[in-house]
Amino acid sequence: MPHPISALGAGHTLISVITFAAGLYSYARHHKIDSAIPSGKFYLTGMVVSVFTSFGLSSTGGFNVGHALGIVALLAIAGAVLVSRLSLLGRARPYLAQFAFAFSFFLLLVPGINETLTRLPVAHPLADGPESPLVRAALAAWLGLFVLGSVLQFWWMRSQQKKHCLTNPAPNRPVNDETANHLINAHFRKTR
Repeated sequence: MPHPISALGAGHTLISVITFAAGLYSYARHHKIDSAIPSGKFYLTGMVVSVFTSFGLSSTGGFNVGHALGIVALLAIAGAVLVSRLSLLGRARPYLAQFAFAFSFFLLLVPGINETLTRLPVAHPLADGPESPLVRAALAAWLGLFVLGSVLQFWWMRSQQKKHCLTNPAPNRPVNDETANHLINAHFRKTR
């Protein structure tokens, strides 16, 4: 029988689910987590509160892997916010920042997958611990989704960057013949 959930555990779970929903909304609506928009701010705040509330929870009686993952998630979101402000990283900044945000989103569910599968259904949980084949398979699937999602996000960001550069060339940047032809062709496709 799993450990009963405490009031702090219930609060932590609720905060984590709301944080997950905010991140999911950001990805669905904006294709990224952006700390400058409300859903991104909500995600960041929820992640910090979720991690700090997790420190009061432990089925082992002390510091555990879930706590370590929370610290790594906090470092990831701090890195994402910091990286986006470091001009020395140039055009890599948005990619690095979004990878860090995506990694924090990935880490948010790692302990949650284990806890859910080892607690539900209440009468007879699906798994008996983190070493359970079901937990390992679910975590492997979540890792696969993270990798695929990161690749797709980078591809989307790159396509948006190219689209922006072609439709709004910088005023002081010389436009070569290939770029000029592409802009002219794009203009004619729009006018047809």
